[in-house]
Amino acid sequence: MVQKIALFNHKGGVSKTTTTFNLGWMLASKGKRVILVDADPQCNLTGMALKEETEEDEARIETIYNTHSNIKTGLAPAFESQPRAIEAVDCIQIQSQAGLFLLPGHVGFGEYEVTLGIAQELSGSIQTLKNLPGAIYDLLEKTANKFNADYVLIDMSPSLGSINQNLLMISDFFLVPTTADFFSVMAIDSLARILPKWCNWARKASTNPILKEANYPFPEFGLKFLGTIVQNYRIIRGKETAAFQTWIEKIENAVKNKLKPILDQNNLLLPSQVYTEQGINCSFTITKIPSSNSLIAPSQKHATPVYALTPEQLNQQGIVTEINEKKQEEFKTIFSDLADKIISLSSSYAVV
Repeated sequence: MVQKIALFNHKGGVSKTTTTFNLGWMLASKGKRVILVDADPQCNLTGMALKEETEEDEARIETIYNTHSNIKTGLAPAFESQPRAIEAVDCIQIQSQAGLFLLPGHVGFGEYEVTLGIAQELSGSIQTLKNLPGAIYDLLEKTANKFNADYVLIDMSPSLGSINQNLLMISDFFLVPTTADFFSVMAIDSLARILPKWCNWARKASTNPILKEANYPFPEFGLKFLGTIVQNYRIIRGKETAAFQTWIEKIENAVKNKLKPILDQNNLLLPSQVYTEQGINCSFTITKIPSSNSLIAPSQKHATPVYALTPEQLNQQGIVTEINEKKQEEFKTIFSDLADKIISLSSSYAVV
């Protein structure tokens, strides 16, 4: 059974897209079949996965959009009242990594925001809107089945709009990427306030007779929290700098003291022993990812995770090569451990 994992933080600039790509690649390298879903109208994940460095790359992407499905056209039957049913998206195989696929984003995906928002507020009384709340779930399920996917990783936009509400509430799990700064602490506070409202809506939607009888039924609500990722902090002499460590502690305290009670109240937590077995404590930090420094540019250029870049792709010499080889090994270990935790946590929940 496919597991849908949303990467969500309505604060931008927390490396959601980079983490989605790197994690998906690592899961695929461990034999899992993974679909990366670009649900952000900015389409950064699509650009990263398909490369858009040259005019030739741009022309190739244009050809893909003229011949392949994407998230907007996949949902068009429901949102644009087309006389056909939603079908699985023809995902794109990511070069150089077997088992990894992209469901491309679309700049126009945001056009469905208002319509979906109205449907989610009024679908219980307006029959013509009943198919919309379950449409995204239907598209992802059909696409996952077509590609026999084990995981669907959803790269979400930084917003609290209706699309993100829907995406999060139809997911099986969610991760919250953060950066070590004041604004991520604010975002944790905000998330603690918005989650109860969204969960309340999802529970009502999943039992609403009209939505259950729709062409695209809204699914049973079963979202669970996997943890937070703290990233892009600096390391000096093997330790986080004092300033970053201060903000890391503030983020962890905000999660423990403000977010955890809300997660508990809304039944969004796995059994405590499941986290403990993976070395995750009450702050729910699933991993810490330091800054990748000079590796990020070649990673984006070659559409390859920092830990999988070849010497030829890096094209560096001398001491820089040694430094980056060590950095690559560090990132490979971090993402390998993260992928193992994701596999264990999601597998444990399936049998709990």
